[in-house]
Amino acid sequence: MNERQRLICERYDLAPQAPEPMIALATGSLAQSPIYGTRVELPENGTISWFIHCGEHSTAVDFYQPLCTEHLLELLPEVIDYLYLPSGTRFIIDRDGHEDVWQDPE
Repeated sequence: MNERQRLICERYDLAPQAPEPMIALATGSLAQSPIYGTRVELPENGTISWFIHCGEHSTAVDFYQPLCTEHLLELLPEVIDYLYLPSGTRFIIDRDGHEDVWQDPE
């Protein structure tokens, strides 16, 4: 965990949770804004808890593609600082510096 990741968790009073090696990214939406991230509880035998897309969400079966988390450095570096947010957390950021982070009601 880097310093910026730690500070974001502290700012929202959330316990950090390391990301899995894989995420789900809507690669066809990368040019759009804002950027949305949703971290779900990792399903039993699951490998992905982060779902990230830009712009409008789609219910298309192929909207998200599995991707190694490390590829975000090249594809969508803006989200790296948010990956330690725990399960049940969502974020919206844009390329102008707007940030909103919240947890789903239990």
